[in-house]
Amino acid sequence: MTAPVTSSAPLTDAAAPAIRIEGLHKSFGPREVLRGIDLEVHAGEVVCVVGPSGSGKSTLLRCVNLLEQPTAGTVRVLGTEVTHPDVDIDAVRAHVGMVFQSFNLFAHRSVLENCTIAQRTVLRRPRAEAERVARENLARVGLADRVDALPAQLSGGQQQRVAIARALSMDPALMLFDEPTSALDPELVGDVLGVMRDLAEGGMTMLVVTHEMAFAREVADRVVFMDDGLVVEQGPPEQVIGAPTHERTRTFLRRVLDPTHQRPVAGR
Repeated sequence: MTAPVTSSAPLTDAAAPAIRIEGLHKSFGPREVLRGIDLEVHAGEVVCVVGPSGSGKSTLLRCVNLLEQPTAGTVRVLGTEVTHPDVDIDAVRAHVGMVFQSFNLFAHRSVLENCTIAQRTVLRRPRAEAERVARENLARVGLADRVDALPAQLSGGQQQRVAIARALSMDPALMLFDEPTSALDPELVGDVLGVMRDLAEGGMTMLVVTHEMAFAREVADRVVFMDDGLVVEQGPPEQVIGAPTHERTRTFLRRVLDPTHQRPVAGR
């Protein structure tokens, strides 16, 4: 069994997958949401998880950093078993960026402050260094001129890009995205997907729960199709999206790839 993490020392084990999930089950009362998931994500890989609502995609993602406690199974993140009873989960989370559907910004704090709080409290960075890192990442997502704004003064797409900059400011080895565009108006989706594409091209390890099939087809190294708490099919996007082998996958794709429901990928 992997030793528990007790400090914020670097966690990456080059020989191990960035994420290894084995026999993962999760129940909420009598309802079993995850029914035995085995999945790996390797360093530098972009894995997109797709599937119908209620299939367990977001629950899977939340089990990776223990926002949900698995009912059974093991989850290893950056070489550390986060399901170990003695794990220091905060030390693991210091190396894992998480971007939610709903932004989760501090409404009463400026954009710059939102991107420096965790740096100063978790990484113990001095204010000047934290602000420098935050400004660099805000420029990276195209928001260098909004550092003094409050979240309410930003569009939804801008708020989500602040959330990405906040996560990047922690220098993560791994990024988790939980349907990051689902709360956005269609015209705001492209900018967020563009930032995510740039991260993927830069080699960031990413596990992305998404309903943006065009993005998954273009950016993912591997697509995982989930249904009813199980991984039904996984493989390269040209296989899973272009030529799925399971009828459940084909049925799902026929519905979501209807041209009246497609959203464009940024720059396309």
